[in-house]
Amino acid sequence: MTDPTAYFRAVFDRAAAAFSAVDRDYLVTVVAAAELLLDAISSGRRVFVFGNGGSAADAQHIAAELVGRFSQERPALPAIALSTNTALVTAWSNDKGYEDAFARELSALAQAGDVAWAISTSGNSPSVVRALQFARHAGLRTIGLTGEKGGEIRGYCDVLIAAPATDTPRIQELHVVTYHAICALLEERLFAGRRHAGFNEGT
Repeated sequence: MTDPTAYFRAVFDRAAAAFSAVDRDYLVTVVAAAELLLDAISSGRRVFVFGNGGSAADAQHIAAELVGRFSQERPALPAIALSTNTALVTAWSNDKGYEDAFARELSALAQAGDVAWAISTSGNSPSVVRALQFARHAGLRTIGLTGEKGGEIRGYCDVLIAAPATDTPRIQELHVVTYHAICALLEERLFAGRRHAGFNEGT
C-alpha cells in the first residue's frame, strides 16, 4: 500500500455512497418503526433487541441508549438486549441448539404487545428468524433491521428497515445512524416538554 490515505479515502467514499442511496421509501420505514416503538413504550410495553456478532453489539448499543440516555436527561426506557446472559445462551446452545436461544429468552420475558426488534445484515440468521417466528406467535410487534435484500425475516416483521446496501460493513454503518435517529426521535416525542443542556449523541 503506497498511499494509506488513499485507501481510507476510498473506504469513506464507499460509506458516503451508501448513505447517499437512502431514499424516501427507506425513511418511511424508519418512521414506521419509530412510531411502533413509541406506541409500545407509551403503552407500558418493553423492547427486546437481538442479533448475532456485530448485530448483537448493536442490540446492546440500542438498549444502552434507551435505558440510559441518548441526548437528554430523562427517565429510563424499557429495553433489553438478548444474549447478554452468557450462562443461559451457552447452556441452551450446548444442550438444545443455538437456533432457539433468542426465542427461549423471549418465551421467558416477553408478553403480547411488547416489541421484538431483530437485527441481521443478511436477514437469514436462523436464531433471529426463529425468534421472530415465536414473537409473531406470541403476539409481539416486530421490527427487522437488515440489508437491502431483506432475507427470510421479511415475512415476520411488522416493519422491515432494509438498509440500501449489500456489503456488511456498509449495512452496519447505516444501521448505527438509523437507530441513533430512532432513539433521538423517541426522546423528543416522549419527553418533548423537558429541556436539556447541550447535545451529546450516544453513550
